[in-house]
Amino acid sequence: MSATGALAAPFREAEFMPVDLAVDRRDDGSIVIRSRIELGAYEANIPAAFAASAARAGDKTALAFRGADGEWAHTSYATLKHDIDAATQWLLDHVPRGRAIIVIAGNTLPAAVLTFAAYAAGVIHCPVGLAYGMAGGDRARLRHVIAKTNPALIYTDASPALAASVVAAGGDIPVVTPDPALFGGRATAWADVVATPITPAVEAAIAAVDPQAFASYMLTSGSTGLPKVVPTTQDNIAACTQQGLLAIGKAAGWGGTMLDWLPWHHAAGSSVLRATLLEGGTLYVDAGKPAPGLFDATIRNLREFPVAYFNNVPLGYAMLVDAMETDAVLRRQFFSKLRLMLYGGAGLAQHVLDRLQAMAVAETGHRIHMTTGYGMTETVTGCMVIHFPTDKVGIGLPAAGLEVKLVPYDERFEVRLRGPNVMRGYLDDPAKTAAAFDDEGFYRTGDLAVFHDSAVPEAGLAFAGRLAEEFKLSNGTWVYGGQLRDGLLKALAGLVGEVVLADDGRDYLTVLAWGTPAATLDAVVERLRGYNAGQHGGSATVRRVLLLATPPSVDANEISDKGTINRRAVLDNRQPAVAALYAEPPGPGVGVI
Repeated sequence: MSATGALAAPFREAEFMPVDLAVDRRDDGSIVIRSRIELGAYEANIPAAFAASAARAGDKTALAFRGADGEWAHTSYATLKHDIDAATQWLLDHVPRGRAIIVIAGNTLPAAVLTFAAYAAGVIHCPVGLAYGMAGGDRARLRHVIAKTNPALIYTDASPALAASVVAAGGDIPVVTPDPALFGGRATAWADVVATPITPAVEAAIAAVDPQAFASYMLTSGSTGLPKVVPTTQDNIAACTQQGLLAIGKAAGWGGTMLDWLPWHHAAGSSVLRATLLEGGTLYVDAGKPAPGLFDATIRNLREFPVAYFNNVPLGYAMLVDAMETDAVLRRQFFSKLRLMLYGGAGLAQHVLDRLQAMAVAETGHRIHMTTGYGMTETVTGCMVIHFPTDKVGIGLPAAGLEVKLVPYDERFEVRLRGPNVMRGYLDDPAKTAAAFDDEGFYRTGDLAVFHDSAVPEAGLAFAGRLAEEFKLSNGTWVYGGQLRDGLLKALAGLVGEVVLADDGRDYLTVLAWGTPAATLDAVVERLRGYNAGQHGGSATVRRVLLLATPPSVDANEISDKGTINRRAVLDNRQPAVAALYAEPPGPGVGVI
């Protein structure tokens, strides 16, 4: 079925929070919108909430990890609760309340245990991605985080590269790891931590939790420099969890079976872990990632069992669409129980959603609701949501308890947020904190948005770019990077997976692109000629293109763990490619449009 024909099909049944919007249009042109739905009461003591969930679930599987033998290893709620309590006791014995611990880990059982144990023990949990320890070199990002957070302890997965980084950057900070031999025996074994005898001090510590105290240090992506450290409280975290449950919780069904790959050291991934465990669901940890070769693990898992809710970044959905168009078994299995899809991390291309819906209707006779988790580290995670039927991609409407201020910026609006889930400020950085908030206490996201229909705000907002992604050509005209990228990805669907626009201050616009296996330079050039024919002005017309042979590098900060591209890092790291685009005559491999 064509994407156009799919639009007439009904949506599969799913229950959402009602749309009941308050809109305040101010004299200065700004607009403040909020939901009239109340956030309501929620348990801000996260360890107490998990204890109640674990008591209800008992021997039900909480987490499942695929082992080296390819089989799933299951951890029950009862076992997980025991390990969390044991680790809490160990932290109470070894780490002063209010100090930080750094956790350098993938999505592993110890990483999950330490998240909740830190909350219970009153120590600050600071998760760090594996890339910080694997990058080598001077380990600048890891040294920066250690200097900022002053940790009393570092946990690291068992890896010689991670151990070398921790020794180099961490000095004599105590270490916990599954393999103390990597540190010459100068580390505590993880097995000893979870074997710690549990005393009544654990229950007392949980009862004494202060939800307003800092519970977590989360790191921003660092796309414009070293990462900023965002302190969040248990109340921030619990409020954001409540927002998600109210808006889409009944449709998503976090109390059921989840399959998710998003890294737990990022805002979105950690929210999936928390919501699933607090709702008594089972989380199958997907080892796949939205990158060539790594997405095969996700495909295998989706072929094995269906889910009612699927969560990924836009690049992951693009790869999933490509895979399903040639895999009937995957397509049938994926849509068999699906009620809701969610994307976050960047704007989803409309053409990807259209292709998804065409396949959904062909398989089930229904469209599947697509929602978004618009938010950022500074808001815990997504706090604007599409909680209503729609065919349009966008960033939705505010969740309960959130106020959104839209400040005029040309024909668009700058998005600012205020609510119980929003951070108080960056760690020990008053200048950046002051710049991040306006005089009414709204957090400046740096994102731009427009209404789908200015006369009907209930139809939601659409992402319209980032201030940081917009740049000028040498003639002074602005390039609207976010909008242009979306248009190019639609025009190059099937040939290109991602594009990077070049470059600030140049005479004309060019593109670096990662091609699909089916792509040829001639085919891409031909598509771009068709795209250019529909554009007006040089700020949206592409003159040259170069297909990149090497994938984006995590170590070079070109791509985040969530699969989003850092445009500036790509351009800075690939200067020879940029030079070839603008050389006269063009360099080798450059297609002229």
